[in-house]
Order: sequence, then C-alpha cells, then structure tokens
Amino acid sequence: MKQLLRNMYVDNKRILLRCDFNVPIVGGNITDESKIIKSLETINYLLERNCKIIILSHLGRVKTEEDKTKYSLMIVKNSLERLLNKPIKFANDILSEETKNMALNLQSGEILLLENTRFLDIPNNLESTLNLDVAKQIASLGEIFVFDAFAVAHRNHTTVVGIPKYLPSCLGFLVEKEKAMLDKIVINPARPFTVIMGGAKVDDKLKIINSLLPKCEHLLVSGGIANSFLSALGLNVGASLKTENTETIKELKKLMLTYKEKFAFPLDAIVTTTYSDTPTIKNINKIDTNDVIKDIGTKTIDKYSKIINESNTIFMNGTMGIYEEKEFANGTILILNTLKEKKDHVLIGGGDTVGATNTLGFKNVFPNISSGGGATLDYIAYGSLPGIDAIGEEDEIEVLDL
Repeated sequence: MKQLLRNMYVDNKRILLRCDFNVPIVGGNITDESKIIKSLETINYLLERNCKIIILSHLGRVKTEEDKTKYSLMIVKNSLERLLNKPIKFANDILSEETKNMALNLQSGEILLLENTRFLDIPNNLESTLNLDVAKQIASLGEIFVFDAFAVAHRNHTTVVGIPKYLPSCLGFLVEKEKAMLDKIVINPARPFTVIMGGAKVDDKLKIINSLLPKCEHLLVSGGIANSFLSALGLNVGASLKTENTETIKELKKLMLTYKEKFAFPLDAIVTTTYSDTPTIKNINKIDTNDVIKDIGTKTIDKYSKIINESNTIFMNGTMGIYEEKEFANGTILILNTLKEKKDHVLIGGGDTVGATNTLGFKNVFPNISSGGGATLDYIAYGSLPGIDAIGEEDEIEVLDL
C-alpha cells in the first residue's frame, strides 16, 4: 500500500507539496477556484502540524516566453492568501539560490509558493522530460514530498515522479480519496457495470474503450465515438464527425465482433444539415449525406435510460451531444436526470464531462466526480499511474542520496 500523509510523521518538517492549481483564468481572473479549495484539506493538515510548506504546481500550457506572462502562479498566491487568511511567500525562479534560501529559512506554519513548474520547460523541457538533476535540486528544498495533484499523476514529469526518488514521499488527501473512489467504483464495480462513452474522437478513447469492454456489461456510445462505430458498421452518418483512420476502423470492427452483446448504439439522432441549422430528428438508419448528428434522439434516451436503471455501477465519460448549444443539450440533460436517481452508483470522469455536469445544472449532485481528466482514464485503463507508482510503499521507502 502506498504511504499516506495521514500515516506519516510530518511535524515541523519542510514539506514539498505538489498541488494541481491549473485553474481556468479569463480576463485576468480565476473563474473556478475548486482545484485550490480541494487542496486546502492537505494544506491545513500540514499547518496544524507546524510544517514549513513549499508548494509546487503547473498552470496552463507554457510553450514560449510570452506564455509566461499569462500563466504566472501569482494569481493563485492571491487566491490562496484569501482562502487561508494568511500571507504566502512567492519565489519567481524555482532553481535560483534565492529560492533555496527562502525555502531553507521558512519558519513553522509559513508557506512558500514556487512559480509555475512549466516555466522550467523554456527552453529545455526541464519539467516535462523528467530531468533527475533538476528533481534532485528541487528535492533539496524539502524533507518530505507530498503528492496531491491527481490530475497530473499520468505525467512522467520532474515534479511528479522525479522528486520522490530523493525524498520520503506520500499521497495527500486529495489523491488518496481520488484513488480510493476509482478503485471502488470502477476497478471493483458492483454489477451490472455500465460505461457511457461520448466525445469527439474515438481515436483518443480507443485505449480506454479496449480496457473497459472486458470489465463492463454495457457500453453506451454517443457523439463522434458513436458516429465512428456506426460508420464502421456500414451505416451512413452523413457529414458528422467520425474517424477516417483505416487502422482505427479495423479495430472498431474487431471490438464490435468480440463484444457485440455489450454495445448499445443510438437508435435516432437530432441532426442539422450542411446547408441548414434547423434541427430534425431522424432514425439512425435514415441519415442522409448532408446530415450532421448533433445529439441523441428520444428513442436512444429511452434505451440508454433503461440500461442505466438496471445497472449498479455507471461510469460516464463524455456527453450525448453538443451540449454547449442549447438546442442540442437535451440528450445529456435527460441522461444526467436518469443518472441522478442512482447518483451513489455513478462516477463522472473527465474534464469536459464534469464541466457539462456543472453547466447543465447538476453541480454538487453526484458525490463521485473525478477531477483527473486524462489521469482518470489512464488509471482506469492501467490500474496505476506514474505519479502514484513513484510514491513509496508503507515501511518500504527507499531514497537516493541528495
């Protein structure tokens, strides 16, 4: 079992805490602080034990020097100070001697937030290519490493898997809870187990589909994923989004042949055309060349709802249609209404799916929501993640010399 923060002696120690503060920013303002708020349980626990806390996080995609002006963690510092009601120190350069002095001179109960770890990628990809020299240098700032950033646990990055090679390490409360939730809901599901898989590109989800089909009783597909499967079956999906990759199409045919009793496909769809935005409902075998599928129809909603009602575990990743457009949100809303009746047995996973759930009026309805995005899908597919694998086992922590 991985070492957990709750079982580790951390009193008065210098803690390197890897968080996920990759928050949305619009017009210079954070529009959703939920990721910061979720980190507070671990931070407050460490403060109660008089720790000296050095926090690491990434923010945004930093590809150029110009990107640095958009993605400084200073905005997160201001948010943290307000939420914790205490001042926070800030280091502009993670690898500077000044930052090292700031970290080593922290007093009990003080917090130092380091600048965006992705800044290390300009120009030499020192974060994203797992640089052990840099990991060793950062590790020298602390005495214990706490990993509490589940959303990046699938990344083989310096501040994710490098640092725990040099320090005693453990999982923070957020990652502990996320892992336990996924283990309970998806790794060892109560049956029947149903997977709802939507999204634009089946190529991006093929790995997770391959992993889940042997484990589930039902796979309900929608969106571009459904279009690709239907097209592989020889049905006309018009001008709708679908894969054109011949190898992917072969794989889809193979999956449908191997697991034909598990697939549930749309019976009807809400469509527009390449020359008109007026929505029309059509049976799935009546789609014309100029039709563009935008949402599932009423027959499909009834079919999928019946399967959901007979299931004891449901994992939803992806929406039924283009929910961002009001006229094509109905399928997703009605499926979420059905899921609400079985909410304790439902896991919502993936950033877009969580966003749709919140946007369409189901915020705080489902107790099991995974914040991981790609990390959630990889954990379900493989049963492990590099960031979690890097953490020491209980009573078996091996640390390299600094």
